[in-house]
Amino acid sequence: MLTASVTLALPSWIDEVVDRKRAYLGDDDKVALAIELSRHNIELGTGGPFGAAVFDGNGLVVGVGVNRVVPQNCSVAHAEMMAFMCAQAAVSAFRLNEIGPMTLATSAQPCCMCYGASFWAGINNLLIGARSEDVMRLTEFDEGPLPADWVGELERRGIAVRRDLHRDAACDVLRRYGVSGVSY
Repeated sequence: MLTASVTLALPSWIDEVVDRKRAYLGDDDKVALAIELSRHNIELGTGGPFGAAVFDGNGLVVGVGVNRVVPQNCSVAHAEMMAFMCAQAAVSAFRLNEIGPMTLATSAQPCCMCYGASFWAGINNLLIGARSEDVMRLTEFDEGPLPADWVGELERRGIAVRRDLHRDAACDVLRRYGVSGVSY
């Protein structure tokens, strides 16, 4: 018999870290939450060193995600993908920005899969901590191929991109994961 459904789950500690009533007004605050999620994920051994959050136009959390690839045995369970799926379920829409402007904050630059999903999921802003070269330098992850002008491609699709927000803090999480010897 073929599997007829798939269930992915975030770790039980998520609600302890995310204040769903708080407005995360600044870009720095949004990325800081994504990095905090990534840090908790490695410290608690619940997945890889990546965190992401989707925010509405008022700065409220719509959905969050952490890397759950190994624990869930699912190659698409990246932090951004988990955040998109949680946000889409929360608002009952596959194009998130159909209900208003949306921002994705990530602890690290999206890989090639999450990059593509970013414009299909319907976000207006992408906020990034560490760069892909940081990820590949500090961990064993291969972020895959991106267009040479990946930022321009997103901007042409109406997505504003800001990079290097709390980059040192994001790199610290990646570095700690990289030297830990753990592989998720």
